[in-house]
Amino acid sequence: MKRLLLVLSLLPFTCFSQTIGEANGGEVLFNPNNLACITEEAKANINTEVEVNVAKLIKQGKLSIKKASLAAPTFIWPVKKAATSNFNDVWAISNYVDHDATFPDKVQDYNCGTNTYDTSSGYNHSGTDIFTWPFSWYQMENNLAEVVAAAPGEIVYKNDGQFDKSCASNSNASWNAIYVQHSDGSRTWYGHLKNGSLTTKGVGDTVTAGEFLGIIGSSGNSTGPHLHFEVYDSNSNLVDPFSGTCNNITSWWQDQPDYYDPNINAVLTHSAAPNFDNPCPQVENTNLANKFLPNTDVYMAVYLKDQLVNTKTFWRLYAPSGSIQNNWSRLLPYSFTSSNTYWYWRFNDLSELGTWRLEVTYEGQKVTHEFEVAATLGVEDQKLAQISVAPNPFEDELKISGFTFDQADYNMAIFNQLGQKVIEKEVFSDRLNLQFLSKGLYFLNIGDKTTGSSKSFKIVKK
Repeated sequence: MKRLLLVLSLLPFTCFSQTIGEANGGEVLFNPNNLACITEEAKANINTEVEVNVAKLIKQGKLSIKKASLAAPTFIWPVKKAATSNFNDVWAISNYVDHDATFPDKVQDYNCGTNTYDTSSGYNHSGTDIFTWPFSWYQMENNLAEVVAAAPGEIVYKNDGQFDKSCASNSNASWNAIYVQHSDGSRTWYGHLKNGSLTTKGVGDTVTAGEFLGIIGSSGNSTGPHLHFEVYDSNSNLVDPFSGTCNNITSWWQDQPDYYDPNINAVLTHSAAPNFDNPCPQVENTNLANKFLPNTDVYMAVYLKDQLVNTKTFWRLYAPSGSIQNNWSRLLPYSFTSSNTYWYWRFNDLSELGTWRLEVTYEGQKVTHEFEVAATLGVEDQKLAQISVAPNPFEDELKISGFTFDQADYNMAIFNQLGQKVIEKEVFSDRLNLQFLSKGLYFLNIGDKTTGSSKSFKIVKK
């Protein structure tokens, strides 16, 4: 996923305790180059498949003829965090339906804003893009953002088995997707899903509202993991389900999200600064950590959706004894409503042993995160630190030493300088035969599938 990172520091804050160091962080954009999610040719192919399946299902008595006289469905939100996610929330919206049919750069969303896009080829964005935030690729790798049915209905088409780590246009390459028809004949499209993650239910099977459909991925025309949610009424007319000044309809949502929806998606601690410069589609090195030695670096971060100008985040750090170690606030002097932001501080003076609690409040929402300061780190926290590679540079074989743990809990990948994955292994191996690689610089990434921790090595084929 191509991202633009704007790093800001020394922004205003107020401290009520000891002096807090400078804040760092910035803005992360999704799809800054406005890549079309789907081509008109691909849409035509999809509609052909859907109509063929619908005719078959009606003939088999498995699907009623559409009943336009019935009320249109009302939707629940089609994305939810998995039970295994320790984030507060996992999604944000980057783009809505474009209501201005002219192009290029002539856009208007349902609220008369510009949180949508078109292209010079004549594509006007026709759905709602809901992307994973923070750490999109990490979330995809660990199945943390689930796509669910927005309303009850029947699966009328399903496509799986497509490459799911796209970073750019793939011409008319298919995406992994599910298409559901509702009782009134309207349909919802769920596109860009992760390969192999789709429900085992097939065409003709019914789904209930909130039922699992798949995992957010990056298949088809995509620059990173997101759900493209597209809606058609019983007459096959495109529908923007959001009600607003520039889309004067009754909302199709049971509880329509606000246009500006400030939210804390996560409060996390890291062993090093969070970094979003990973080459697409490499999984981010999140540096997530919840256990630290006394007086070592602890990076405390908040991940915001829809940051609004002149609002504040309020931070409070509780020591294991229950006393307040630090208490500060930070003014946010900019709005970022079509992208997301993260802000973090580094501390290296936490000496009291035990469980610490970080509490962040933003726009009335309070999120807490616990971490531990311990005299020694457990074996599980030192796994990746023990690993080394040799020889480096290498000729044909690369050996990994210092690894003495359950290999099934780790995966491996090698990327070239363009960020393209050239090797992927679902379990750890201490010997890699790389004689087929061309000479040059590569990156070996070894990841813990249970914690999300990872370690990267620069390796050189000579």
